[in-house]
Amino acid sequence: MFKPSQPMMARLRLTTKQVNGGYYKGNRTGSMGYFSKKGSYVVDWKKVRTYVVPENLDQFKLTPFVTKNMAPTRTRYTNEIEKNNRIITVERAFGGKDYLDMWASDNGYEVLEQERLEEEAKEQATTPRQ
Repeated sequence: MFKPSQPMMARLRLTTKQVNGGYYKGNRTGSMGYFSKKGSYVVDWKKVRTYVVPENLDQFKLTPFVTKNMAPTRTRYTNEIEKNNRIITVERAFGGKDYLDMWASDNGYEVLEQERLEEEAKEQATTPRQ
């Protein structure tokens, strides 16, 4: 039977499939409490992370990466709705068709190549074999 070498074992990830039941690897967040005998989770407030905001934060000399004075940007994705004989422009979410249009504009050569290959396949299918 094949067995990996020691250096290879250091690189392999330990998963729950490789050990018996009851193993929980976790995601490095740490414990915030414990499970009681009845199965409920009890939060231990001594273990909960707290973040201390520095005093005089408004006078702090370093600035954030994004300014707080920026005006909200308008979206390109809108719908025009007629209501009470008036046309109203309403913002909408970025949809699947928008993604495909954006992808096609960025990768137009792939779209054209795919269409060319489909045309060739249609021509070969309709051409009688001799």
